[in-house]
Amino acid sequence: MKITQMETGQLNKVITATGEQARLLLAQAQELEEAGKYEGARSILSEFWQRIGDRPKLEGLDGAIRAEMLLRVGTLSGWLGSAGQIPGAQEVAKDLISESGALFEKLGLKEKVAESRVDLGICYWREGALDEARITFDAALQDLGQLDSTQRLRALLNKALVEQVSSRPKEALRILSESEPLFELSANHALKGKFHNEFGTVLKNTGLAEQREDYIDRALMQYTAASVELEQAGNERVLALVENNLGFLFAHLGKFEEAHSHLDRALTMAVRLKDKGFCAQFEDTRARAFLGEGRLDQAESAAKSAVNRFREGDEQSNLSAALTTYATVLARRGQSAEALSMLNEAVGVAAQSGDAESAGLASLTVVEEMAAELPRPELQNYYQKAESLLKHSQHPAILFRLGNSARTLLASETSNAADSESITTAELAANSTLEEQVLRYEAELIRRALESSDGSVTRAARLLGVTHQGLAFILNGRQKSLLAARKPAKKRRRSIIRYH
Repeated sequence: MKITQMETGQLNKVITATGEQARLLLAQAQELEEAGKYEGARSILSEFWQRIGDRPKLEGLDGAIRAEMLLRVGTLSGWLGSAGQIPGAQEVAKDLISESGALFEKLGLKEKVAESRVDLGICYWREGALDEARITFDAALQDLGQLDSTQRLRALLNKALVEQVSSRPKEALRILSESEPLFELSANHALKGKFHNEFGTVLKNTGLAEQREDYIDRALMQYTAASVELEQAGNERVLALVENNLGFLFAHLGKFEEAHSHLDRALTMAVRLKDKGFCAQFEDTRARAFLGEGRLDQAESAAKSAVNRFREGDEQSNLSAALTTYATVLARRGQSAEALSMLNEAVGVAAQSGDAESAGLASLTVVEEMAAELPRPELQNYYQKAESLLKHSQHPAILFRLGNSARTLLASETSNAADSESITTAELAANSTLEEQVLRYEAELIRRALESSDGSVTRAARLLGVTHQGLAFILNGRQKSLLAARKPAKKRRRSIIRYH
């Protein structure tokens, strides 16, 4: 059937009206999304999209409106998938967001391209693919340069979050400190609240690890500022996160009554929001608090709840962390076989998603919690895996745990070797002075540390609980006979950036 000129004009009016309606609805949906009201945002777009997995209706939409619809539906799929722990939701979200980014790029809309990349990076982060998330945020920042943009702030904030969960607190602290003046200039209360919450979290973790009271005080100030901004934004979801973070802090300070008060509020808010992901996350924090108190029954109940909820969704890093908490509880209750099985699952889940940090922590927990149950060679394999996976960690607490576990293994090996020595203590005393005995014992410890570290002085120093420089000084001084056991020192190249 031939379409008349009049009918073509009427059709164009309908398309224009549809596009304008979609533009207004998309703006409203984005406002609700920023306030954490994801169901409300989905309801606003119900004419174009109903549920996760459905493709939005794009008929009558073209250009930037079509790309914006794909982006909003993609980001909402990710947030709703996390809140409901819906399997496959993050893959759906990534596909829609990537499609929107490609359309924005064709249209030459640089800031919208950056926005799509930030939202894509958040999906990677939820899945535990931290390297991919970091690369995606870096790409957004590179595209934007020094442009004064909300998307630049979002990219900086989420990059700091990735560095923090990757146990690179120094890098996270640098990013947040340098960008703080930019966030203070923003009029976006929700974004500023998220910034203060994340800054508080990095200060909290660093303060606890380094026993820095000044950092703890600053963290509390940041959480207060976050609460003020988030209340103005009406974002109850991130307010619940603030309460959870405060609960974590007070639990580690041994103030358990205050900790549970904050955690109860966080859980109440998560239940009201029907956010399964937050409920699981907050239950995991409660389990750790109960562990700190020695309340194993309550810890097991909370940890089991967290694991069961996370098993439903795609958030593999969170699942690995929850499995590690649950396994720790079981190990301390004497359920060794169940604990080891769960820790092996935690390692596998994290490794599959690309989260080396969580896999390393689960491996390290085996050494810490199962030392009395497992043979030494098996424990050593877990330790070596943990050390390899956590080699880039900047977190003092993790480095301390590695060193402490390594010294335990080394002491065990040295003790076993001493039992098999043919020379007796009496014979040793009769044939050497006290100074010679001390030097001999020191040499034996260092030799075994170098053997266990394949000749690496850095790794051997960590095993012995000394600095690299300290061990190098001993080797070049009173233990020169062991120099041949170490790997040759690599010549450091000068940085072109630093010196030219």
